[in-house]
Order: sequence, then structure tokens, then C-alpha cells
Amino acid sequence: MITRRKFLTSAGALAGSATVLQKLAWAQEIKTREPNKPGETTAAANKNKPLIERVDPKPTLPPGEPGKDYTPVITPNNTALPWKIIGGVKVYHLVAEEVNHEFAPGMKVKLWGFNGRVHGPTIEAVEGDRVRIYVTNNLPEATSVHWHGILLPNGMDGVAGLNQKAIQPGETFRYEFTLRQHGTHMYHSHSDEMTQMALGAMGLFIIHPRRPRDQRPDRDFAFMLGEWRLDTGTYRPNPNEMTDFNVFTFNAKIFPATEPMVAKLGERVRIRLASVAAMSHHPIHLHGHSFRITETDGGQIPESAQQVETTVLVAIGQSRTFDFVADQPGDWAMHCHMTHHVMTQMGDKFPNTIGVSKHNRRASRETGPEDPRQLAARLHDNGNERHGRDGRDAHEGAAQQPSDGWSVWPIRCDRHERAADFAQSSRRDHKLRRSGLVSASGRDCRDGCERRSTFARRHRCRSFTDETESRKASTLRLVAA
Repeated sequence: MITRRKFLTSAGALAGSATVLQKLAWAQEIKTREPNKPGETTAAANKNKPLIERVDPKPTLPPGEPGKDYTPVITPNNTALPWKIIGGVKVYHLVAEEVNHEFAPGMKVKLWGFNGRVHGPTIEAVEGDRVRIYVTNNLPEATSVHWHGILLPNGMDGVAGLNQKAIQPGETFRYEFTLRQHGTHMYHSHSDEMTQMALGAMGLFIIHPRRPRDQRPDRDFAFMLGEWRLDTGTYRPNPNEMTDFNVFTFNAKIFPATEPMVAKLGERVRIRLASVAAMSHHPIHLHGHSFRITETDGGQIPESAQQVETTVLVAIGQSRTFDFVADQPGDWAMHCHMTHHVMTQMGDKFPNTIGVSKHNRRASRETGPEDPRQLAARLHDNGNERHGRDGRDAHEGAAQQPSDGWSVWPIRCDRHERAADFAQSSRRDHKLRRSGLVSASGRDCRDGCERRSTFARRHRCRSFTDETESRKASTLRLVAA
């Protein structure tokens, strides 16, 4: 027979057992909880470690190897920065210097980059690697390098005047830190940023996961988006520009100079996009496929939060990564969907009549094209006569007769080499137009600019054909397996 005393005693024992079991479960949960689970910060997980180990931990694994620990990134129109292992540390060397670059065939510019490239070569490493990066400054002014989005000790952040002294011309600075994350990041100048970044001093920094959650991609492509202001008659982009950019690039190239991304049907493809452009955001659209946005510059997106899109917006200072299966054969375009960006602010279906005098056109066609050497000498003499040896653009009452029959104002024609270049370009354009390969139109550089001319192509700032426009676009080419 169960009495009240026995019942209360049994109930108390059961309650006490339940409390003990609950406390044991809590203790077990605390012991087995992973430090990277949501709700628990890395700082809380490492609170018992010394400060130096928290901000700059020692590597516990050997340096990651390509092919074994990760699929190497392909940077179209660029390359990866070489490295070597010294004492378990991956050692890289960046050289900041002036670079002669070509945005598109014949469109040559003078920029600032790293290791003879614009943008700089891609730095590639694995989460947990210890990296040592030497930066040598061969620029005409001081510089520094900031590792954009990367968690590292304060003294390695690369902001001149705050975290370090600026690297003077001819000097070398050593950066060293352990990679505590993975993702698509960047490096760029952080001294006189408006000038140095506007001239191309930046690059990609890819950190692969040590233990990837998902299957590795078969093809991994990376792009840095850029925008530039290249005025007619110049080889140097204008770093003071803030709104009116006229050249937009993938990895500092414009179609048709952009290399295609080539993949086989059924392959898993990853595309990384990063931007530290001056002012513009870029909605990048891929034709023929939908994709999952899997990473931001802050890290990997949980699968439940990944969005399926055909266009991804890459804002200034951000990176975005998306994955998809290449299941549609053909040549597919990838481009910024701002229309003046995809055409890099060009057009070839209407003429530029600024600076053109029609009354001399018929007479010039009757007399035929002028000898280029005579034209060069005449332009040079006229420029010196009107403006002296340091003359500027001759744009008032100095109409000359180029070889294609259009009367235009000469552009900075007071120097021998520029005048000769102008004459040779005039002769070349005349032949191309007669063959139908180049239209007789040009585009202006800016409203109200005295430097406009139908011969803006001679500065390699404009290149037009009847069928193809220079575009901020790349191509995804899928071939049968």
C-alpha cells in the first residue's frame, strides 16, 4: 500500500534526479559546444588565451598547398602572386610601381600597380596560413598597403600615419600575420588613396577555407571591378574625378580584351567579384544561368539564407561570391547592368560633329588626303606660333585639314611626337574608314570640353567598329566535356 509519506518521498527523489540530469546535460553542452556556433563570439571562446595569441595566433597546421587543400583561383587577364615557404611561413613580395597598361587593343595608359600589373597579382593562401608580405615602394611618392577586410593585428593594418609610417620611395616594409578567416578580400594603397587607388594600386586577396563546408568548385574565377576617367589627349587617368567616369573594367580590361571564363558542361563554377572603385556600385548580371550568392566580404552565408539570383549588386568596398552548375552550353555574357557601364560610356551609331567644319569637307575630298609628314609639320608650326613651346589646345580659328576630309581643331599639336602621332592616326583612320572597318563617328569626352575631336581615337581613348563596341563585359564559355 502506497502511503502519502512514500509518495512524497518518491516524488522528491524523482525531482532531484531530474535536476541532476539537467545540470549534467548543461555541463555536457558547455563542454561540447563549438566556438563558431551562432551566439558565441570568438573572443568569448578564446578569453583564456593571451592577447597576442588572440589577435595573431601561431599557425598550428602546415601551409596550404594548391590542388591538395584548395582549387587555385583563375584571375582572367592577370596572375597569382608567387610565394615560397621559409620556416613554415608563406613569403610574398609586392613591388608598387608605374605600369604601362592596355585597357583594350590600342587603348594604352600609364597607371600605378604592383609587380608590373594592374591590378596587382592575386594573393592566394589558406585559412590558418602564416603569411609574410614584403612591400617595396618604387612609386614617386610614399605609400602603404591595407589588407581590406582581413582580421589581423592593428600594426599590420596598413594605414599610413595611423598604424605605421608611410613607406617612402625606395623603402621596403614587412607585413606579417596569421590568416584567421576565409573569403574574397582585397589589398590596396592607404596613402594618398584618391590618387593611388584611382591609378590602379589594388589587387585581390583570396583566402581558401581549411575545411570547406561544401564541395570544392571545379572552376574558381576572380574579378576586380574598376572605373576610370581618361580624358582625350591623355595617357593618365584623372584621379580628381568623382562622378563622370568613362572607362569601366573587369580586371582592368575592356571587351574584346577580356579573357573568357571557360568551363565544361556540368562543372561546378564559382565567380568572385570585388570592388574598391571610387564612386559606383555595379549590378553584375550573368546570362543563361541562375546562381546562389554564397559569400560576402564578411564571410560565408548560411545555406538557409543564400539567395538565388541572376544579378548580384557589388557595392564599393564589398565582395560577393556566387556558385552555380554550368549546365547551359554556349557563350554567355557577364556584364554590369548599368547601360552606360556596359558600353563603358561609348556609342558608334551617330557622328560627333563638335569641332567639325562642313564647308571644307568637299574641297578636301577633291584634293585628296594630305601627306602625313606635311600635316605633322604644319600642325606643329601652327601650335608653336599660336601658343609657344608650352602651348595648349589650339581650338579657335586654327582649323586644319586631316586626311579623311573632316576639318577639326588640332589637339595639343605643339610637340613633334604628338603631331606625328596625330598624322599617322589620321592616315590609319582614313584607310580603315574606306575599308568599312571603322565608322566615321567619334564620341566626346565631356560636354563643353575644347579637346573634343573626331580624332579622339588617336589618343587611344576611343575605339569603335560597326559591329563591336568596347564594353565592360566578360564571357562565360561552356564547352562539351
